[in-house]
Amino acid sequence: MAATMRAAVYRAFAGPITIEEVPRPSAPAGGVLLRVKASGVCRSDYHGWKGYDSDVAEHGLPFTPGHELSGVVAQIGAGTTKFQVGDRVAVPFILSCGSCRQCGRNRPTICEAQAQPGFTMPGSFAEFVAIPRADRNLSLLPPKVSFVQAAALGCRMTTAYRAVIQQGRVQPGETVAVFGCGGL
Repeated sequence: MAATMRAAVYRAFAGPITIEEVPRPSAPAGGVLLRVKASGVCRSDYHGWKGYDSDVAEHGLPFTPGHELSGVVAQIGAGTTKFQVGDRVAVPFILSCGSCRQCGRNRPTICEAQAQPGFTMPGSFAEFVAIPRADRNLSLLPPKVSFVQAAALGCRMTTAYRAVIQQGRVQPGETVAVFGCGGL
Protein backbone atom coordinates (compact mmCIF):
# COMPACT_ATOMS: atom_id res chain seq x y z
CA MET A 1 0.00 0.00 0.00
CA ALA A 2 1.33 3.43 -0.91
CA ALA A 3 2.47 5.81 1.81
CA THR A 4 0.35 8.64 0.39
CA MET A 5 -3.20 9.09 -0.87
CA ARG A 6 -5.32 11.72 -2.56
CA ALA A 7 -7.64 13.82 -0.41
CA ALA A 8 -9.75 16.95 -0.72
CA VAL A 9 -8.18 19.54 1.57
CA TYR A 10 -8.94 23.10 2.57
CA ARG A 11 -6.29 25.27 4.17
CA ALA A 12 -8.47 28.25 5.08
CA PHE A 13 -12.10 28.47 6.16
CA ALA A 14 -14.22 29.26 3.10
CA GLY A 15 -11.06 28.86 0.99
CA PRO A 16 -10.45 26.65 -2.02
CA ILE A 17 -10.75 22.89 -1.67
CA THR A 18 -7.96 21.19 -3.58
CA ILE A 19 -7.05 17.58 -4.29
CA GLU A 20 -3.66 16.91 -2.71
CA GLU A 21 -1.29 14.04 -2.03
CA VAL A 22 -1.26 13.58 1.75
CA PRO A 23 0.16 10.90 4.06
CA ARG A 24 -2.03 7.80 4.18
CA PRO A 25 -3.14 7.07 7.76
CA SER A 26 -2.78 3.69 9.42
CA ALA A 27 -5.41 1.71 11.28
CA PRO A 28 -5.52 2.92 14.90
CA ALA A 29 -5.56 0.47 17.80
CA GLY A 30 -9.14 -0.75 18.12
CA GLY A 31 -9.94 0.60 14.67
CA VAL A 32 -9.56 0.06 10.96
CA LEU A 33 -8.19 1.78 7.91
CA LEU A 34 -11.06 2.11 5.48
CA ARG A 35 -10.73 2.44 1.70
CA VAL A 36 -13.53 4.92 0.99
CA LYS A 37 -15.93 3.66 -1.69
CA ALA A 38 -18.69 6.28 -1.29
CA SER A 39 -18.98 9.59 0.52
CA GLY A 40 -21.96 11.89 0.75
CA VAL A 41 -21.96 15.68 0.88
CA CYS A 42 -23.99 17.26 3.67
CA ARG A 43 -24.85 20.78 4.72
CA SER A 44 -22.76 20.11 7.83
CA ASP A 45 -19.68 19.80 5.57
CA TYR A 46 -20.44 23.32 4.35
CA HIS A 47 -20.67 24.57 7.95
CA GLY A 48 -17.28 23.02 8.75
CA TRP A 49 -15.69 24.50 5.62
CA LYS A 50 -17.07 27.95 6.47
CA GLY A 51 -15.57 27.70 9.99
CA TYR A 52 -18.96 27.57 11.73
CA ASP A 53 -18.32 24.22 13.43
CA SER A 54 -16.22 24.38 16.60
CA ASP A 55 -14.96 20.79 16.20
CA VAL A 56 -13.32 21.59 12.87
CA ALA A 57 -11.95 24.86 14.23
CA GLU A 58 -10.47 23.05 17.25
CA HIS A 59 -8.96 20.33 15.02
CA GLY A 60 -7.22 23.00 12.99
CA LEU A 61 -6.28 23.45 9.38
CA PRO A 62 -5.52 22.04 6.89
CA PHE A 63 -8.54 19.76 6.99
CA THR A 64 -10.26 17.00 5.00
CA PRO A 65 -14.06 17.02 5.32
CA GLY A 66 -16.59 14.21 4.85
CA HIS A 67 -18.67 12.29 7.37
CA GLU A 68 -21.15 10.25 5.32
CA LEU A 69 -19.18 7.21 4.18
CA SER A 70 -18.88 3.54 3.47
CA GLY A 71 -16.03 1.43 2.24
CA VAL A 72 -13.86 -1.65 2.44
CA VAL A 73 -11.62 -2.49 5.38
CA ALA A 74 -8.03 -2.19 4.13
CA GLN A 75 -6.14 -2.66 7.40
CA ILE A 76 -6.97 -3.85 10.93
CA GLY A 77 -5.69 -2.12 14.05
CA ALA A 78 -4.48 -4.03 17.10
CA GLY A 79 -7.37 -5.22 19.24
CA THR A 80 -10.02 -5.05 16.53
CA THR A 81 -11.84 -8.39 16.48
CA LYS A 82 -15.16 -8.08 14.59
CA PHE A 83 -13.82 -7.13 11.16
CA GLN A 84 -11.29 -8.34 8.65
CA VAL A 85 -9.56 -6.96 5.59
CA GLY A 86 -12.01 -6.93 2.68
CA ASP A 87 -15.18 -6.45 4.74
CA ARG A 88 -17.71 -4.02 3.28
CA VAL A 89 -18.84 -1.63 6.04
CA ALA A 90 -20.95 1.41 6.81
CA VAL A 91 -19.74 4.10 9.22
CA PRO A 92 -22.05 6.14 11.46
CA PHE A 93 -21.56 9.89 11.78
CA ILE A 94 -20.90 9.57 15.51
CA LEU A 95 -18.30 7.07 16.68
CA SER A 96 -19.32 6.54 20.29
CA CYS A 97 -16.94 5.47 23.05
CA GLY A 98 -19.12 2.95 24.86
CA SER A 99 -17.95 3.95 28.32
CA CYS A 100 -19.26 7.46 29.07
CA ARG A 101 -22.43 8.29 30.98
CA GLN A 102 -24.50 8.80 27.81
CA CYS A 103 -23.32 5.56 26.21
CA GLY A 104 -24.16 3.79 29.50
CA ARG A 105 -27.69 5.18 29.16
CA ASN A 106 -27.90 3.74 25.61
CA ARG A 107 -27.62 7.22 24.09
CA PRO A 108 -24.57 6.82 21.84
CA THR A 109 -25.68 9.62 19.54
CA ILE A 110 -24.76 12.10 22.27
CA CYS A 111 -21.63 10.30 23.47
CA GLU A 112 -19.53 12.58 25.66
CA ALA A 113 -16.31 11.41 23.97
CA GLN A 114 -17.55 11.02 20.42
CA ALA A 115 -15.28 11.05 17.39
CA GLN A 116 -16.66 12.30 14.08
CA PRO A 117 -14.97 11.76 10.73
CA GLY A 118 -14.90 15.10 8.95
CA PHE A 119 -15.22 17.09 12.18
CA THR A 120 -13.01 15.90 15.04
CA MET A 121 -10.72 13.97 12.69
CA PRO A 122 -9.91 13.92 8.96
CA GLY A 123 -12.89 12.80 6.93
CA SER A 124 -13.99 10.77 3.96
CA PHE A 125 -13.22 13.11 1.07
CA ALA A 126 -10.11 10.98 0.71
CA GLU A 127 -9.06 7.59 -0.60
CA PHE A 128 -8.61 6.25 2.95
CA VAL A 129 -9.79 7.23 6.42
CA ALA A 130 -8.69 5.88 9.81
CA ILE A 131 -11.73 4.84 11.84
CA PRO A 132 -11.33 4.33 15.62
CA ARG A 133 -13.63 2.17 17.77
CA ALA A 134 -14.46 -0.11 14.87
CA ASP A 135 -15.91 -3.04 16.81
CA ARG A 136 -18.41 -0.76 18.54
CA ASN A 137 -19.45 1.39 15.60
CA LEU A 138 -19.04 -0.16 12.17
CA SER A 139 -21.71 -2.29 10.53
CA LEU A 140 -21.20 -4.97 7.91
CA LEU A 141 -23.05 -4.26 4.68
CA PRO A 142 -25.42 -6.89 3.34
CA PRO A 143 -24.51 -7.84 -0.25
CA LYS A 144 -27.61 -6.10 -1.67
CA VAL A 145 -26.79 -2.73 -0.06
CA SER A 146 -24.58 -0.57 -2.29
CA PHE A 147 -21.80 1.64 -0.99
CA VAL A 148 -23.76 4.71 -2.10
CA GLN A 149 -26.86 3.58 -0.20
CA ALA A 150 -24.79 2.84 2.90
CA ALA A 151 -23.00 6.21 2.82
CA ALA A 152 -26.39 7.92 2.82
CA LEU A 153 -27.39 6.21 6.08
CA GLY A 154 -24.69 7.23 8.58
CA CYS A 155 -25.68 10.84 9.22
CA ARG A 156 -29.33 10.75 8.17
CA MET A 157 -30.17 7.68 10.24
CA THR A 158 -28.33 8.95 13.32
CA THR A 159 -30.15 12.28 13.11
CA ALA A 160 -33.56 10.70 12.55
CA TYR A 161 -33.02 8.04 15.24
CA ARG A 162 -32.16 10.63 17.87
CA ALA A 163 -35.12 12.83 16.87
CA VAL A 164 -37.74 10.10 16.76
CA ILE A 165 -36.60 7.52 19.31
CA GLN A 166 -34.53 9.40 21.89
CA GLN A 167 -36.08 12.87 21.86
CA GLY A 168 -39.62 12.12 20.64
CA ARG A 169 -39.86 8.76 22.41
CA VAL A 170 -42.26 7.59 19.71
CA GLN A 171 -43.85 4.22 20.51
CA PRO A 172 -45.28 1.58 18.15
CA GLY A 173 -48.74 2.55 16.95
CA GLU A 174 -48.18 6.30 17.40
CA THR A 175 -48.37 8.69 14.44
CA VAL A 176 -45.73 11.27 13.68
CA ALA A 177 -45.92 14.24 11.31
CA VAL A 178 -42.66 15.81 10.10
CA PHE A 179 -42.77 19.41 8.90
CA GLY A 180 -39.52 20.38 7.21
CA CYS A 181 -36.47 18.29 7.73
CA GLY A 182 -33.56 20.53 6.83
CA GLY A 183 -30.85 18.83 4.84
CA LEU A 184 -32.18 15.31 5.40
